[in-house]
Amino acid sequence: MAIKITDECINCGACEPECPNNAIYEGGVEWAISDGTSVKGSFTLMDGTVLDADKRVSPISNDTYYITPNKCTECQGFHEEPQCAAVCPVDCCVPDEMYKETVDELMAKKEKLHL
Repeated sequence: MAIKITDECINCGACEPECPNNAIYEGGVEWAISDGTSVKGSFTLMDGTVLDADKRVSPISNDTYYITPNKCTECQGFHEEPQCAAVCPVDCCVPDEMYKETVDELMAKKEKLHL
């Protein structure tokens, strides 16, 4: 399952540079699938919506850093554990129960993001 950042976030920013998929954004910042990935053209999001990889999408949070589940692979294929959780000083990077994915599904997502 994807990782989420809880309201306990202190906005330190330690997590953002650690993400190999560029799935972590500062609060209020729009995101795009193409940010930090090799995706070009159309991309299908987890909810079935198809959008251009360069399209800017509304932020998930305006107040704290956030992780877009469409790009989070829990660092599968990159690291032994989610790096955001490993560096978070207040332990606010936790599994997101709304997005349950198997290791195989996370690896497939990684492959789609990094062709």
